[in-house]
Amino acid sequence: MGIYAAQAETAPDNAGFADPEKVLRTIFPVAETGFDPAATRDLYSNAVNEVIFERLFSYDYLASPARIVPETAEKLPEISEDGKTYLIRLKKNIYFTPDEAFQGKKRELTVDDYVYSLKRLMDPKIASSHRWLLEGKILGLDACAEKAKKTGKFDYDARVPGFEVIDKYTLRIRLTRPDFNLPMILAYTAASAVAREVIEKYQDLQGQVMGNPVGTGPYRLTEWVRGSKIVLEANRDYRPVFWDAEPGKDPVDQQIVRTMKGKRLPQIGKVIVHVILEDQSRLLAFQKDESDLFQLYGGLAPQVLKDGKLKPEFQKKGIQLSRIIDPELTIYYWNMQDPVFGGLSKEKIALRRAVAMAHKVEDEIRIVDNGEAVPLEFPIPPGVVGHDPDYRSSIQYDPVAANALLDKFGYKKGKDGYRNLPNGQAFEIHYTTQTESRGHLQAEVWKKTYDSVGIRMQADFRPFAEILKAEKQCQLTQRISPWMADYPDGDNFMQLFYGKNIHMNNNGCMEIPEYDRLYEASQQLPAGPERDLLYHRMARILEVYAPQRIGYARYRNMLAQPRVIGYKKHPIMHVEWPFIDIDKNK
Repeated sequence: MGIYAAQAETAPDNAGFADPEKVLRTIFPVAETGFDPAATRDLYSNAVNEVIFERLFSYDYLASPARIVPETAEKLPEISEDGKTYLIRLKKNIYFTPDEAFQGKKRELTVDDYVYSLKRLMDPKIASSHRWLLEGKILGLDACAEKAKKTGKFDYDARVPGFEVIDKYTLRIRLTRPDFNLPMILAYTAASAVAREVIEKYQDLQGQVMGNPVGTGPYRLTEWVRGSKIVLEANRDYRPVFWDAEPGKDPVDQQIVRTMKGKRLPQIGKVIVHVILEDQSRLLAFQKDESDLFQLYGGLAPQVLKDGKLKPEFQKKGIQLSRIIDPELTIYYWNMQDPVFGGLSKEKIALRRAVAMAHKVEDEIRIVDNGEAVPLEFPIPPGVVGHDPDYRSSIQYDPVAANALLDKFGYKKGKDGYRNLPNGQAFEIHYTTQTESRGHLQAEVWKKTYDSVGIRMQADFRPFAEILKAEKQCQLTQRISPWMADYPDGDNFMQLFYGKNIHMNNNGCMEIPEYDRLYEASQQLPAGPERDLLYHRMARILEVYAPQRIGYARYRNMLAQPRVIGYKKHPIMHVEWPFIDIDKNK
């Protein structure tokens, strides 16, 4: 579970294990979509997936920068000199939680489960947005996917040369080319192990199992009211794993080690998640002690924080604050397949560049997030390998130049003060955002941006899940799109603009051949100056064609009640529930 820990070879006696009376209550600000690692793409569903299912690798709880550690693997992989072969050995005596799909038998986790689970990412029927993680990388896997497109059925029993099962605990993965991020990919939620019997018993017509998650992790789902409440209870069959991390110089880390070292994981017997859409309602629930752990979004920050620190009244109550800059990139994209705003002709490029120059990111941060974010100029955010703090974008706030550019390319203003297309036809943009209060603030900010250059804007408010679905089909014209790191490497951000990732993570549906060639070249290189040079060239291409505008990375302010022990926000893991404790006396 993302920490170096001992594992017993015998069945657990549950001594010191999760106390049922220890209950962690927390809040999601948007509704989950379901619990299938291959099918879910939103942060909050994956937060639940992260504690129900397990990956071969995870992250150390305290290490900074983030560091890969074994989870179900015995140790880190053995990698060949050419970087194309990975040998992975699995721990023994890891079992799935009991389920009817296993027909009363105790079901051990094997490497076949990981092979099956990774194949699911490539199954065209499932249409996983995580396919890009493996596409073009595993010997023979793409051929299976192509065959499935023709036959309508993925052959999960077909031999894939890139997956060599030596025995049920040993897997050799053969790559088409070196991939220096493979351990991080295998630590991502989408690479979790699912059992084939479970999928075949519960799958829907698309091959997805969103409501019956069965994993080997520390928690299991016991109650689910869609969009309202999620209850997880400690998995009583979870193997003995003990808290065993080493602190650095950070005194907070040292205190966490003193309170947690040697405890069996998890300590908390039950996690209750409530979905509360409105900011003020979430804060009120925390202030009334109805929640133990709470993410303080920027809109609420002035009520709790001053200069990035807790106000005295919260300090007196013993409230804890864990604050980081998220490894996140928020962009503003224009759909490159849109008939008005898309395309690579000069007048279309000019239209997008003008709007990009007319938008003041700092104003949005101030109005929507109350200053709780940092503007970015490079596509790779702080805390991620490849970030360049000295990079300066050629797209800067300049509304005068923006208007001049639109004038030059024939977007003339009519009598109503709004611009028409170069052919004289009236046009407007549909800006899509969430129905919650934050979405309304964002729409107001962008209305001012479009008004400043004389472009009509229509706000399109939709539920979050509906936005994600439409976005994947390239049906939205513009949206503010945040991306949280799946793994802490620049590749995870530069792939957002890769042409082959349309309908997956390329939400702006852009396909620029020059960018794609450089991206493919960057994947052949390890992190370092040579790859950084390519990333700089790719960033300039994004500025020239302006399919999107780089926005910001938000601060993540996590508040914890005094009874929460050992909490520290991890930059990559979605949740820290298995690694913390509750003081029942507080």
